[in-house]
Amino acid sequence: MKENRAAEPLSRVPRPRLYEQLVKQLLDYIEVQQLGPGDLLPAERDLAERLGVSRATLVQALVALEVLGVIDVQHGTGAVLVHRPRIATVIKSLREHRNRLPEIVEARSTLEVKLAGLAAIRRTDADLDAIDSALEAMAVDIAGGGRGLQGDELFHQAVTAAAHSAVMAQLMTFIAEMILETRMESLGQPGRPEQSLASHRKIADAIRVQDPDAAAEAMLSHIELVSDVELLR
Repeated sequence: MKENRAAEPLSRVPRPRLYEQLVKQLLDYIEVQQLGPGDLLPAERDLAERLGVSRATLVQALVALEVLGVIDVQHGTGAVLVHRPRIATVIKSLREHRNRLPEIVEARSTLEVKLAGLAAIRRTDADLDAIDSALEAMAVDIAGGGRGLQGDELFHQAVTAAAHSAVMAQLMTFIAEMILETRMESLGQPGRPEQSLASHRKIADAIRVQDPDAAAEAMLSHIELVSDVELLR
């Protein structure tokens, strides 16, 4: 007589998200076409039509591949293949990237909100010049059809420098590479570069008039804005 064993609980197999399916299809295309480093992928509009998705949805998959270093999306050129990885490796890395995003957001919320408040108290005229220069660089890039990645990075570096806190600056340097992941992810969202620039200006205005509470609040609102990305929905 067989022993009655308690049935082991079964859990649902997670259904791949759309962007994950698109990433796999793009990698399949790269493999079938035998594309190599330096080769250009078809234009976004063409790819979207072939895959039967909106261009905005396709962009999310391309951004994910860019964050993982598979492609380099160049303004005016398109998506250029950096290397051709194994599909399973990319999907694993994509899921790991998605899982660490919330922790990166937590770190930014802790550090950058405090830095903005300190910057409002301690900033110098030179600091304000650096902040304004970063805003201008971001605005020019966006006006030209870019995402403002470099200007965005320069802005946050300028705010960090304006806080004049060596230890906190070191902490920001430590997580800089991880923040780059969230920056690329966020600025790849439709309309996000313009929204991000507007929120940067609010932070800068509060720092300029030396209002630490307003600067901290504006930075927190900014981080909440840029943390709203497709991978976490």
